[in-house]
Amino acid sequence: MLERILHNSDLGKLLLRLPVGLLMMFHGFYKLQNGLGFIEKSLAGAGLPTFLAWGVLIGEILAPLLVVLGIYARPAALVEAFVMIAAIYLVHMGDLMSFTQHGGYALELQFLYLFGSLAVVFLGSGKYSLSRGRGVWD
Repeated sequence: MLERILHNSDLGKLLLRLPVGLLMMFHGFYKLQNGLGFIEKSLAGAGLPTFLAWGVLIGEILAPLLVVLGIYARPAALVEAFVMIAAIYLVHMGDLMSFTQHGGYALELQFLYLFGSLAVVFLGSGKYSLSRGRGVWD
């Protein structure tokens, strides 16, 4: 019985998908409520078109929702990972080698989202999802 509980990779996939998706959605909802001005300013500062800021809503609301539900989880998680790479590049490069006052890595949250998303890309959604983990995209 204990063996069966401890060797449940589908439960592990669910426990990875839920926080990676749900917690990312809070960032998207905040931006939806408060606007994309900060992101537009960051994009403009990097010489990129400001309309790309709207892509953040895809990467922080739609993609995380798909990850949580387990529908097209792999490509959705890849979109999330891309958003995190863009966020690190556009906003957090100055903190790349920094630590917090308590000794933690300054970008630990960003890297947890990035690598959590990449883990979903490689693991898929598992059977505890709407897709039941079937298909190459789930």
